[in-house]
Amino acid sequence: MKFFNNNDATLVFALGGLGEVGKNMYVVMHKEEIIIMDSGVMFPEDELLGIDYVIPDYTFLKQNQEKIKCLIITHGHEDHIGGIPFLLQSVNIPTIYAPNQAVPLIRKKLEERNIPFKGLVSYNENTRIKTKFFDVEFFATTHSIPDSHGIVVHTPNGTIVETGDFKFDMTPIGPNANIHKMAAIGKRGVKLLMSDSTNALSEGFGLSESKVDETLSEIFSQESDSRIILATFASNIYRLKHIVETCRKNNRKIALFGRSMETSIEIAIQGGYIKDKSIFVTPEEAKKLPPNKVCLLCTGSQGEPLAALSRIANGSHKLIKLLPNDVVILSSSPIPGNGLSVSRVINKLYLKGAKVYNNTMLSEVHTSGHAKEEELKLMLRLINPEYFMPVHGEFRMLKRHADIAIELGIPKEKTFILENGEVLSLTKEGIKKQGTVQANDIYVDGNRIGDIGNLVIKDRKIMSSDGILVVIAAIDVDKKKLLANPNITTRGFVLVNENASLIKKIEEISSSIIQKQLNSKSQFNYNDLKYAIVSGVSTFIKEETGRNPIILPIVMNTKKGNE
Repeated sequence: MKFFNNNDATLVFALGGLGEVGKNMYVVMHKEEIIIMDSGVMFPEDELLGIDYVIPDYTFLKQNQEKIKCLIITHGHEDHIGGIPFLLQSVNIPTIYAPNQAVPLIRKKLEERNIPFKGLVSYNENTRIKTKFFDVEFFATTHSIPDSHGIVVHTPNGTIVETGDFKFDMTPIGPNANIHKMAAIGKRGVKLLMSDSTNALSEGFGLSESKVDETLSEIFSQESDSRIILATFASNIYRLKHIVETCRKNNRKIALFGRSMETSIEIAIQGGYIKDKSIFVTPEEAKKLPPNKVCLLCTGSQGEPLAALSRIANGSHKLIKLLPNDVVILSSSPIPGNGLSVSRVINKLYLKGAKVYNNTMLSEVHTSGHAKEEELKLMLRLINPEYFMPVHGEFRMLKRHADIAIELGIPKEKTFILENGEVLSLTKEGIKKQGTVQANDIYVDGNRIGDIGNLVIKDRKIMSSDGILVVIAAIDVDKKKLLANPNITTRGFVLVNENASLIKKIEEISSSIIQKQLNSKSQFNYNDLKYAIVSGVSTFIKEETGRNPIILPIVMNTKKGNE
């Protein structure tokens, strides 16, 4: 922690969520108390080969865990709750406060990883959380998942509002956002607003969820003779609720594909959002129904390679094969970075003869759960903060959101575009930047957390593009003799049988290097020998092929065993 801590100051910083869409985690600290807001994951980009999730660096929280009073969750999306199992494995969190809809999602995550935790507490809009220095209240927002909330933290140095993910929808499918409470909070005075920036680059107001429902209903009516395959975000409970109602009206049964979809439907039934359980059939039962009497509801709207829709498009799904008249609806928009993957899936679906509806001006089958420019302005007007810090977005989104705040009259010097780890210090006199805390990206690879660093990722990239070449040699150190020509094995570099002359040359170069090292007058050293092999072979391969595979030398001494 690199900052001078004024004992009377309230400190605010992000461990994730700034300069990126995902792994949201915001921290408020005053003296010996810490409140954490959200604990999300970020899904890896293509270059992070083999990585399952990216999570925040919890080092600061580990070092100060005796100060942590609670973790508060705004809503149940992965980029806000997905990091909780990893956090609990590293840090002692006394209590997690979460909305009703998020509680079963969190509980299921903990059960899957066998993490016992008894401090999970449900809150609603009327809940108050009070500690020695903090007084926390909530206001209901509209988002693409039920029970979404903004958080209001009253501190000794002023009120902080963190909006969570939100939009303003005047005709929502679920409950209305509590605009009156937002205005009342703003009227009482807000020192710092931290507001969702995901859609700051989009002009105007977002499309109402009710308009999307109308469009989906029209498609179901128009395509009454075809089987419908529908992919959407599994967490969008209101969208799922409408799909169920639309299928019921059109006399269609629903078969579910994808674990997250099955989980969301199960939780929606438990929560009372979906009441007609009889409409669901197994995949085997769906195959026996006429195509126009079934809807296949699946995951994969973001083009994820292993999700149901991608496997259907590839023809590799065990239970679903595309039919000539199939209609596929992608009721979603690509998350930043997923556009190419989604386009690939759509092209494969068209190639196999399917009719595809995706989100365009002519086919409004999705609306974002995040506020566009005019909605961001409305939040700024309602909360009326003295200082402003855009959160949850790439830097171009944060910059545009800050510009919007300046357009509405907040002085530029009172807006803060920060990076993860940069600290704001709140005092009676005002707010200023003051130092940093550690906030690196931590990679999760299977059950391994944090021990996959940049060097490992670099090696994986090299292997994915240039492959690996293994040089296996048997030597007799005492006799200073290479016992046989080295064996050359490759994976992802070249086919050995089709490149005999190249492999033979690598074999000769390796033999020469090994014999030279054995004949050296200096004391024999295995590390020096391996370095010489790597250096000599890689130089030749680079000159000969222009490629740079990983060279792995394996040297065995017949008298002393493997080295």
